[in-house]
Amino acid sequence: MLVEQTIDKLNKMRLFGMAKSFSEKRVRPDYKDLSSEDFLGLLVEDEFIHRKDVCQRRLLKNAKLKIPSACLENIDYQHSRGLVKTKILNLENQEWIENHQNILITGPTGVGKTYIACAFGQWACRRGYSTLYYRWPRLLGDILASKGEGNYLKHLNKLAKANLLIIDDFGLNTVTDQDRKDFLEIVEDRYMSGSTIITSQLPTNDWHEYIGEATISDAVCDRLFHVAHKFELKGGSMRKNLKKLD
Repeated sequence: MLVEQTIDKLNKMRLFGMAKSFSEKRVRPDYKDLSSEDFLGLLVEDEFIHRKDVCQRRLLKNAKLKIPSACLENIDYQHSRGLVKTKILNLENQEWIENHQNILITGPTGVGKTYIACAFGQWACRRGYSTLYYRWPRLLGDILASKGEGNYLKHLNKLAKANLLIIDDFGLNTVTDQDRKDFLEIVEDRYMSGSTIITSQLPTNDWHEYIGEATISDAVCDRLFHVAHKFELKGGSMRKNLKKLD
């Protein structure tokens, strides 16, 4: 009865990992000879792992990555597209995201920009960083909708607070004067306070012209390029190669 009460109390305190671990380990003979301190240590470790797993699942769900299964370990380096493996490996640490640095990925359609961006997004979630994914047209559309709903500042704050913001397909559509101003607000809010990954078919040298209005373009590009890791991918669409394998 005391055991059942203990498990019930652990669950009521939301110590679900510890409750499950205690229920399973207490009847296993390989844990019988452990000291109370060691046994408690194992329960605490299982609770820590449980909470970490729950956090990762929540972050991945909230990120809404276009390719949630993408991961850095599975990036294809065999196709000739100018992707240097050591450059990816050098970013498999938390320094760039802790220092609020950006990653800019450019190249033609189908070359794998979205996959790489989502792989970094999944990597960030696995390490406990809040992440948001948006396609460029959807980002602008949601900002417009937030104004109509009276949630503009709240929406901007959501974008600003994310440890990592991924903007996919930047430059896909024309921008209005208000789009430029909204984008500047996002970039300004995140400057030196969060990391941003942007993918685009446009070379970074063309971003200034695409954004338009020299003053805003200067401000946006200066903040994005200040501390940025650039990947300039080349080659034909990898989707064509996948079709040949079907």
